[in-house]
Amino acid sequence: MTNTKNNSVAYQITIIGVLFFIFGFITWANGTLIPYLKLACELNDTQQYYVATAFFAAYFIMAIPSSMILNKTGFKIGMSVGLFVMAIGALLFIPAAQTRTYNLFLLGLFIIGSGLALLQTAANPFVTVLGPIESAAQRISIMGICNKIAGICAIYVLGSIALKNADGIKASLATMDATEKAATLDALAARVIHPYTVLAIVLIVLAIAIYFIKMPEVHEEETNVHSELAKHKTSIFQFPHLLLGALAIFFYVGVEVISYDTFANFGEHLGFPLDTAKNFATYTGYALLVGYIFNIIAIPKYISQQKAMLALTVLSMILVVLSVVTSGKTAVVCFMLLGFSNAVMWPAIWPLAIDGLGKFTKIGSAFLIMGIVGGAILPPLYGKISQLINDRQLAYLMMIPCYLFILYYTISGHKVGKENEA
Repeated sequence: MTNTKNNSVAYQITIIGVLFFIFGFITWANGTLIPYLKLACELNDTQQYYVATAFFAAYFIMAIPSSMILNKTGFKIGMSVGLFVMAIGALLFIPAAQTRTYNLFLLGLFIIGSGLALLQTAANPFVTVLGPIESAAQRISIMGICNKIAGICAIYVLGSIALKNADGIKASLATMDATEKAATLDALAARVIHPYTVLAIVLIVLAIAIYFIKMPEVHEEETNVHSELAKHKTSIFQFPHLLLGALAIFFYVGVEVISYDTFANFGEHLGFPLDTAKNFATYTGYALLVGYIFNIIAIPKYISQQKAMLALTVLSMILVVLSVVTSGKTAVVCFMLLGFSNAVMWPAIWPLAIDGLGKFTKIGSAFLIMGIVGGAILPPLYGKISQLINDRQLAYLMMIPCYLFILYYTISGHKVGKENEA
């Protein structure tokens, strides 16, 4: 009986692991798209980060509709729908590239993000309730490894295609007449047609496969973790620890997206050629992988997920300051290490935020997914600040208040509203 249950959990984790691989590949591809579209569509520092805005805004707009869809369709069909929606967004890159229309690229990214919102709304609570909440960070970290391995692959694969000889192209554009320049940029834009066509085909195949294979469902009674807190509640707004958790997710996702989506530009600012700096985001990915492995080994056996988050949030603030006051390889290493310190945050914030929601777990998960909109707002805010002060490096100090709120949530914010129920 126990072996059957263990096999079932392993099967479920494997399916979700495949989905998290897809999440990672598509999300981290944005780190390459930002400098690529800046060059191909002739964008300024603020405009280029609208890539993150279009992608992550979909999570905010579509999270609650996604929860409603999942209630109607169930987990398996909902995943298939999400994958088909993502395929439509990927196919939109074809006319966007052919016409070199930035707004069409952004629409494609928004549609891809909408499909991901549906998948994430289902996948994260599913992983959380597969075992004890005290070890949820460990299970989510396993998903994080799938996510970040895919992200590293995305940067190398898409970077080698979209940003091949980027420095040479940038230099030659300055000497071209208008006609020659337009032809060169059109050819550059066309580079993403084949990879996103292949991506769309893969997503459609996966959507069909998941529809036909046997998949487990997460039933309402399985989500009632520590449900005494929810017994007499009538609204999700009666859980302040969840609302504060959504805000913590907002700040965490914002700073994490900044840490990899801006890394190529940061490298350029430090004096590295774009052909070298385009792969810097993979360093963040490697550091995140190490962080997730640390989570799996250490949490909760050697350290609680709350204490780990407290220590690593403080480390994140120290690394931000060091990234600002140092230069060259030292600044690159400090910025890279943000991946390690950030790795514990999503796995730890999520279970703290949904603890005690009971029958409100699904809608609560949707609220947390809405917090991902931090990835839409904070990167362009960073871009605007860096433009205003004319210093990409100093602008990273805007990450400090974000980490301070996460620190507050770690220490006491996750307890708000629970004390009176004890």
